[in-house]
Amino acid sequence: MYRDPVQSLQPLHGVPVAMRPLRVGMIGIGTVGSGTFRVLARNQAEIAGRAGRGIEVVMVAARNLQRAAGIVGDGVVLTDDPMHVATHPDVDVLVEVAGGTGPARDWVLAAIAHGKHVVTANKALLAEHGGEIFAAARQHGVAVAYEGAVAVSIPIVKALREGLTANRIEWVAGIINGTTNFILSKMRDEGLDFAAALAQAQALGYAEADPAFDIEGIDAAHKLTLLAANAFGSPVRFADVQVEGITSLQGVDVACAEQLGYRIKLLGVACRREEGVELRVQPALVPAAHLMAHVNGAMNAVMVKGDASGVTMYYGAGAGSEQTASAVIADLVDMARLDGTHAAQRVPHLGFHAHAMNELPVLSRAAVRTSHYLRVPVHAGSDIKSVAAVLAVQQVPVQQLVLAAERSGAKPQVLVLTGPAAQSAIDLAVHALQAHPAVNGAVTTLRVEELAS
Repeated sequence: MYRDPVQSLQPLHGVPVAMRPLRVGMIGIGTVGSGTFRVLARNQAEIAGRAGRGIEVVMVAARNLQRAAGIVGDGVVLTDDPMHVATHPDVDVLVEVAGGTGPARDWVLAAIAHGKHVVTANKALLAEHGGEIFAAARQHGVAVAYEGAVAVSIPIVKALREGLTANRIEWVAGIINGTTNFILSKMRDEGLDFAAALAQAQALGYAEADPAFDIEGIDAAHKLTLLAANAFGSPVRFADVQVEGITSLQGVDVACAEQLGYRIKLLGVACRREEGVELRVQPALVPAAHLMAHVNGAMNAVMVKGDASGVTMYYGAGAGSEQTASAVIADLVDMARLDGTHAAQRVPHLGFHAHAMNELPVLSRAAVRTSHYLRVPVHAGSDIKSVAAVLAVQQVPVQQLVLAAERSGAKPQVLVLTGPAAQSAIDLAVHALQAHPAVNGAVTTLRVEELAS
């Protein structure tokens, strides 16, 4: 059931766009939707002043209409039919914050087909269907904005598309999942193992009851896909991202990284090389003195290397109702300014320069070249130089080789920091180490990211 929009909405046809409020239809009034409505209401004067016109939510689709009515009050049309919002003639912009990929795709494409701009915080939707959605937006001359889908309150999309527009972007790297960063911070600060840190994250609401999307790196991969597309003008390539989560990370490696002067973070990395593009999400060692190593708790941070700007860094909340609403409303302000502006005068859509990157493939895992950390358990009394000898045969450069600090009941461990080496060489070296008589267990490897200018 819904309040009849024909009776509830006052038609404004014929009123010049710049003189009337931007009329917003919203699908979803959960955490992000309610935060968006609340911030719009609270800061309406400031927002209207910055946008040059008012921004009003006129229609909301929700599963629970009674709950929705308690949030939006009178004056907003409520419906349980999202497609009604997506296609209503008196809605200028669709805000999709319901989540999911199947139905959300249909709603967004319907809105675009009806000439409506779209704002969404749905990274999974864009990572999986972004190519189709952005192509449809170009065809119909409308815009799709998604700042809240990438790094919540950090305006990284605007930075890449506008603030750094003069640059050839060389790489983007970030801590872009607050749940995993909270878990890794707890493992380091309190010495917890992964399971205990995850349980604490769930108890505090940082992790879902089923945390797989976060801890297996999928959420970060969705976001990295969008970052890379903006940085390099490339198509959305979620299927090509190499993804490794933190589920197998052990507390001993967090401690050993500290011993070596590093901290472990789950990083999303997109890097332009001569031979192709790297797209990867993985736990990696970062120098303890680096700014990225001090991004703790549920916070996010993104670094960008431009050929002219050098390295810039952006920091902010990685989750939250009003934090995400801040990004959604910033996109709405952009929509209020560009509504009625010819498409050729807007910031180009994703994929506008896709042809520039089509000839550069996404590099395979084996071809990615970085420094590495190895933890090699050895039999008591073994000569640690034997580990270095195996690596030398495999032509893996060794920068540091030490014994790990003793841990009660633990096997002796040799810690290695290598110089830059292809993943294929590291894999061969690990295979050789596993067969060596001095080695007493599975060899652990992690990438090392210096994130230097």
